[in-house]
Formats: sequence, C-alpha cells, structure tokens
Amino acid sequence: MKRNAAILILAMFSLQYILLGNVSAQEIAEKEQTPAVVVNKNGFNTSNIIFDDKTLIEGYTRQYKGLTKEILLEMIKDDTLSPYQSAAVIIVFKEDFADEVVGREKVVFEKFLLRRMDRTDAAFVHVEILHALCILDRYRYFAYSTRALIQKLDHYNATVNEMAYNNLNNIIERGQNRAREARIIFDMIRKMLFLSRKKIATINEAGPRLSRKIKLLRGR
Repeated sequence: MKRNAAILILAMFSLQYILLGNVSAQEIAEKEQTPAVVVNKNGFNTSNIIFDDKTLIEGYTRQYKGLTKEILLEMIKDDTLSPYQSAAVIIVFKEDFADEVVGREKVVFEKFLLRRMDRTDAAFVHVEILHALCILDRYRYFAYSTRALIQKLDHYNATVNEMAYNNLNNIIERGQNRAREARIIFDMIRKMLFLSRKKIATINEAGPRLSRKIKLLRGR
C-alpha cells in the first residue's frame, strides 16, 4: 500500500514537472516570436518597421518642422547628423525660410550649405543643397544646380531620382520658362539621351528614369 502511494506521488510530481516544462518552453517560444521594441535616440519606434530612405527623410522632416532658422543653421553646421537628418533639415529650411533670407543672412546660409556639400558624399543631401542654393541665388546657381540635378536622375537610388526630379520641376516652375534657363536644361537632357541612344533603342517601355527625362525635355 505504502509502495503504491509512493509511486502515485512520484507520478504526480513527474506529471507536474512535465507540464511546467512545457509551459516554460511555450513561454520562451512566444518571447522569441515577440519582437523587441526598439526606440532610437530621436524617439522613433523602429520595431516591426522596415525603413526605406524616403520614409526616414520624411520622418525627420516632420520632426524638424517648426524649428527656427537659427536652429536649422546650427544643424546644417553639425557634422554629427546622419545624411537623412541633414537632408530633412535642408528641406525644412527650403520650405520655411529660403525665400525670406536676404543680405548677410543669405550669405551665411550659402556658406554653410556649400561647406556641408563638401563634407558629405550623401546624394540625399546633395540634391537638397543644390535646390536650396538655387532658391537663395537663382542667377548664380541655376546652371550649376540644374546640371547636377539632371545627372542625379541616373542615380542608382530611386529616392534620389525622385528627389532630384521634384527639385528640378520646382526650379523650372519658379523660373516661368525663361529662355536661357530652358536652353540649359534642354541641352543637358538632350546630351544625356544622345549618349545613351544605343541603350534606349533596345528598350520597349520607358522606366521611371527615362520617363522623367523625356517629361523634362518635352516641357522645355
């Protein structure tokens, strides 16, 4: 009798251990399947999100909207910002202040935009600086900016292509189809298409890059 009771108690303990073991294993599996919440230094929750370049730049742009031009200038000077942050800072400056700054203040912004251009290899930043410079001083920077932006239409990154195209269109719209400016854009795009004519001949349907060039060419 005592032996049977001991066997029963041992069986109960064994069953309890197995059940507990199964629960623990299940809990571990659930924890492994539950993604950790990752928050970056700027407060963005990056868990379960695959950020692309456009999403990152737009996110920082929303975050910086409303900053004063003095703060934006200090951020343009800041070498520690990521390319996405720098591009967003310049976008906010363009949208909120580039049409307003004059005199010495304009010279200061030009100086540090050019310095930022020299200190970064990021195409995102380049296309925004080129646009900003043209807004600040159209006569001085139009040819330089538009030629460089047109070259960015062939960049391997789709977001850079789109940013360059949008900035070119904005520059063109601001110029009200001036003859000299139209000629610069027309000649540059025509040259690019001429150099790639053999490749174009084999294309049945124009992709986004070629379509943008053709639209700009037809618009001139």
